[in-house]
Amino acid sequence: MLAARATARRATKLSRSFATAVDSAGVKVAAVDHGQPTSAVTFLVKAGSRYEPKPGVANVLKNFAFKGTSSRSALGTVRETELYGGVLSSTLSREHLALTAEFLRGDEAYFVDVLSSIISSTKFTPWELKESVLPAVTEDTRVGSSNPATLALELAHAIAFHTGLGSSVFAPPHVSVSAEDVKSYAAQAFSKSNIAVLGTGIDQFTLAKLVEKHLGASSSASATTSIASQYFGGETRHVLHGGPQTVFIGFGATGAPSAELAVLATHLSTAPSVKWSASLSPITAVIPAGVTVQPVLLPYSDATLFGLLIQGASADAVKQAAAVSVKVLKDTSMGGSVTPEELKKAIAKAKFAAATAVEDREGFISTFGPKVLAGSEASFNGLYTALDGVSATNFFKAASSLVKTAPTFVTVGDGSALPYKDEVGL
Repeated sequence: MLAARATARRATKLSRSFATAVDSAGVKVAAVDHGQPTSAVTFLVKAGSRYEPKPGVANVLKNFAFKGTSSRSALGTVRETELYGGVLSSTLSREHLALTAEFLRGDEAYFVDVLSSIISSTKFTPWELKESVLPAVTEDTRVGSSNPATLALELAHAIAFHTGLGSSVFAPPHVSVSAEDVKSYAAQAFSKSNIAVLGTGIDQFTLAKLVEKHLGASSSASATTSIASQYFGGETRHVLHGGPQTVFIGFGATGAPSAELAVLATHLSTAPSVKWSASLSPITAVIPAGVTVQPVLLPYSDATLFGLLIQGASADAVKQAAAVSVKVLKDTSMGGSVTPEELKKAIAKAKFAAATAVEDREGFISTFGPKVLAGSEASFNGLYTALDGVSATNFFKAASSLVKTAPTFVTVGDGSALPYKDEVGL
């Protein structure tokens, strides 16, 4: 009873710290201000790789950020930003493109103008594409394809969802994208209905007024769309020399993200709560030394990919860890191996993970940005209420339904030594 009241008080206090999204000239705006000395503004655009009409276009668009616009050149943007002591960045996910400016409090007028000009007047010149954008795109692809964990998750999405969410956030090695391709995609994506503006360390009224000033005349075209996600599953293998031997074992679900799967992820997490101690996760006790097993929860607007990322120096040890991890996951889904106390602990850890995720700017954007863009509630009330509502019955039902789907099985490393899915109990 006391714990429930304490949770309710915390949720109420946190919810008051987050502003309700407002509509400013057709653009959704939300901001939170805790009085910190620096501010940040992110333009979150519904322009992720699942919406791209051609492979690689979304990544090229991301790398076209902060190039020449009608108001300033790329060099001018760099010089002026450095004079203000700010930082500009662009990131791409499967559903969103994020354009972010971080700066000293009080400099928001300049940086909102910079971000707005990217949306409204980027020139997309062929010479910038050739000389600076495509080299950056190629480097993105090289770095992603040389990281075993990143590569495994990219391959997993491709076989799990095929199209849409299966589209890579990286461009193909020999990308064939023209400046006109990017310009056409931007014209579709950079409309008011596809944009949410989120700020930290800035007053919401001030931010809304700046957005209205700079984006008031922007396009009001219809929102970008994608076919509804379908989950398929499958198996693929990729030989990679260097880096740890890697196996990803995943399962998918369609529909809205589930609080039960968030609790499942924290229940299986091998991260200890006390430094230098061993986690009490059911996986920790059964995996061999030198192998890591990391639960992966990737929620999207209409689907979720849940899995275990297993890595180690020895392919045999990774194979053993994969087999025992699958057994733990299956035992958990059957309901016999999770006590009421363990479920309560997992729910508390899921709440803590949700709370700490939004303490930094990236976590705030990734957690609340999609909600603001979709017009749904963007506060801790919804997060805590969903987690508080996880019952043993619903938890085991969600876990059971998950493992009954076709598995997504990916190996990256020594193809002759890493296991096939039937060798680990799938």
